[in-house]
This record gives sequence, structure tokens and C-alpha cells, in this order.
Amino acid sequence: MNKEIAEQIKGMLVERLRIPADELEYDSELFGEDIGLDSIDSIEIVVGVENLFGVDLSGAAKEDFRSIETLTAYVEAHKED
Repeated sequence: MNKEIAEQIKGMLVERLRIPADELEYDSELFGEDIGLDSIDSIEIVVGVENLFGVDLSGAAKEDFRSIETLTAYVEAHKED
């Protein structure tokens, strides 16, 4: 896992969704019991990731949004170098 990308995603989640940084681990379930985000929050994540990395998340599966780790893997796989 690219730690730099993961940190940028974490920072974006803290800033855009006002999630306390100390509650947010790389493997925290964003839409499950851990953080409890909803579908509106997923739109914020899409916009945030697209702005940060230029990666289109429109084709991403639900599993890609599970955690910072899965979002990082998706960005790594689809990022233009």
C-alpha cells in the first residue's frame, strides 16, 4: 500500500467529511460499523479522489470504497503516471 496516497485520502476524508483523524485507520470500514458513512458521503469521496489524483471512480465497485486501504489500491491501479 502506498502510504503517501493513503495519507492524502485520509486527510481528504478528515477535511471533507469531518471524521476525527484519531478514529480513522487505514482499515476502518468507511460505510460499516466503524465510521458509518452514507451514500451522500460516497459522492464527497468520489469528488475528493478525483480532485486529488485525477482518477475516475465512476466504474469503481462498492468494495473499492470499503476502507482507505481499498481506495488507495484503486487509485494506485488507475492513476496516470
